[in-house]
Amino acid sequence: MTTAASAPCEPYDLAVIGAGSAGMAGAVAASGLGLTVALLDASPQTGGQFYRHPAPALGAVRPEALHHDWSAFTDLRRRLAASQVVHLAGHHVWNVMKEADGSWVVHAVTGPDGTDERPARVHARAVLLATGAYERQLPFPGWTLPGVVGAGGAQAMLKSGLVLPGRRIVVAGSGPLLLAVAASLAAAGARVPAVVEASGYLRYARDPRALMTNPGKAAEALVHGTALLRHRVRLRPRSAVTEVHGTDRVEAVTVTRLDRDWRPVPGTGRLITCDALAVGHGLVPQIELATALGCATRPRPDGTVALALDGLQETSVPGLWSAGETGGVGGAELARVEGELAGIAAATRIRGRGARGGRVRELQRRRDRMRAFADVMAAAHAPGPGWPHWLTDDTDVCRCEEVTAGSVREAVTDLGARDARTVKLLTRAGMGWCQGRMCGTAVACLAARDGAAELPGERRPFATPVPLSALAALDESAEAEH
Repeated sequence: MTTAASAPCEPYDLAVIGAGSAGMAGAVAASGLGLTVALLDASPQTGGQFYRHPAPALGAVRPEALHHDWSAFTDLRRRLAASQVVHLAGHHVWNVMKEADGSWVVHAVTGPDGTDERPARVHARAVLLATGAYERQLPFPGWTLPGVVGAGGAQAMLKSGLVLPGRRIVVAGSGPLLLAVAASLAAAGARVPAVVEASGYLRYARDPRALMTNPGKAAEALVHGTALLRHRVRLRPRSAVTEVHGTDRVEAVTVTRLDRDWRPVPGTGRLITCDALAVGHGLVPQIELATALGCATRPRPDGTVALALDGLQETSVPGLWSAGETGGVGGAELARVEGELAGIAAATRIRGRGARGGRVRELQRRRDRMRAFADVMAAAHAPGPGWPHWLTDDTDVCRCEEVTAGSVREAVTDLGARDARTVKLLTRAGMGWCQGRMCGTAVACLAARDGAAELPGERRPFATPVPLSALAALDESAEAEH
């Protein structure tokens, strides 16, 4: 692996966006087949969110203690270091454009927080998107109090900073990530009084074939379950945190039983004292760069939207491949398989050969098997239609713009809004810093009344915040080229 200072002349054969499991696997596979590859990522380190780890300055002795399947990452990292892949760290990609000749330009802002003065442009013959996912949050009274963090955020704090969000932490929401988070927090010394799961686990049994063909997932769940038993963590399925209590920060939470539609069952609320709440309701594929290019998408069983991909991981836009969570959340192992498959497909396309052979067929079989399990997992933890019943009218739905549930409901019942876009125009919900990533699901569900929420379909020219100075510098560099 080389750095930008020793990089080969552009254009690269392949630009890979995202240095998590999928991006690393794709970059290594393509480089091994003779392509010049640039690997761009906002983080200074490889590994993505799943393999987030402390900076060397923290002196962590055993970073692997907080990770599952750490050996797979270290092997991939070793292969990446031995390759000719150019790693462009600190590159926050905000736009990808296809040129008239079929080549690509990747636009990024640079620096730890994307505020360096000069923007970056990477030219490539093909692009592989491996941008991962972000957490889905469903609001409830008190969720803006200090001490409430995302479940994945709590895990990131621990993995990268070796710190805990509190000493007595309730873990809540829905999805298999909760078990891993609770096990990690407990192993690090936190007291975890409960894991509160809004769904049940019996829905996995509806597709026994997917379970039998993915025994590793059952083994992983067993490892986490054993850890929770060892640390005396109570699992409370079919329940949700419906209110957070406290003045300056979290002091306790109310946990309420839910019916099959996620409506709170009256009279079942129980108070649990804690000083932090780690909460998340699954993950959302991060596909803004692809949708800005017009890539086709598909609905997922959990209510999210993922990219529609062909058998070799190519999107509906020729020359643009995708791997990992962008095609639907499925975990690090699936991301590695899809990344390698996409890297091989891009290399054979650029080299003018068909992507065939035993390795491709093997990767496709493994991908299909794991994708089937991912669909079962998504269906098992899909939010029920009754969750908005958690919300009081004064509950903030859009934190950035301080828009309450009552304001959104008023826009629907009194002002005639029928979709999230109209609610946004009437209330400013989704116009803040996060651009609807935190509140988009909630606003869409409230706008739908009792019907199915309309899946988001907006295209944004900026996938990340871009300073005006970076855009001005972009214009100056374009003038200099002419």
